[in-house]
Amino acid sequence: MEFERAEAYILDRLRTGLADSLYYHGLHHTLDVAQAAFALAEEEGISENEDLILLKTASLYHDCGFLYAYQGHEAESCRIAAEVLPDFGYKSEQIAEIVGMITATKLPQSPQTHLGQIICDADLDYLGREDYWPVAETLFQELKKRGLIEDPAAWIATQIRFLETHQYWTASARKKREALKQQHLDRLSKSVGR
Repeated sequence: MEFERAEAYILDRLRTGLADSLYYHGLHHTLDVAQAAFALAEEEGISENEDLILLKTASLYHDCGFLYAYQGHEAESCRIAAEVLPDFGYKSEQIAEIVGMITATKLPQSPQTHLGQIICDADLDYLGREDYWPVAETLFQELKKRGLIEDPAAWIATQIRFLETHQYWTASARKKREALKQQHLDRLSKSVGR
C-alpha cells in the first residue's frame, strides 16, 4: 500500500473540490477525524501497521463523497475509495475493510469491527470535547444553508435527540468523552426547560 500517495491524492481532491458551504464537513473535519482515529487506535492497543494504515485511509476517505453528493455521501465515498485505491497498491480485501469502515459511519452508526468502532467514535469525537459548541454551530449553519433544518429551536431539539441516543463504541472514547458529552446534553436540555 502506498499510503502517502493515497493520502496526498484525496487531500488534494478535498482541498480543491469541496464546496465552501461545507462549514462542518470540510477538509478540517476529515483531518480531525484522522487525528482522533489515530489517537483512539493507540489507546485501544491497535499496533499492527496494516490496521493503522487501513484505519487512517478510511478516515481520510470517509467523507470524500461530499465531492459529489450531500445526501448519500457515504455510498459515494465508498465508490471513490474502491475506484482509486487499487492505483495505490491496495488489495481488494483491504479496500473491502476500508469500505466497511466508511459504511459504519453512516447514521445510525453500525460498526462491525473494532476498527469500525474506532472510526465511528473518531467521526463524532467532538460530541464529548470542549469545542462541541462551535463545532455544532458549523453543522447547524451547514444544514440551514441546505434547508435541512429550520431554526435554532429545531436544531436544539435535534441535538438533544441525537445526544440522547448516541453511544461511543470503544472503551477509550467512553472514558475520554462520555462525561463531557452528558454535560453538553444537560446544558441543551436546560436551555429548553427540560
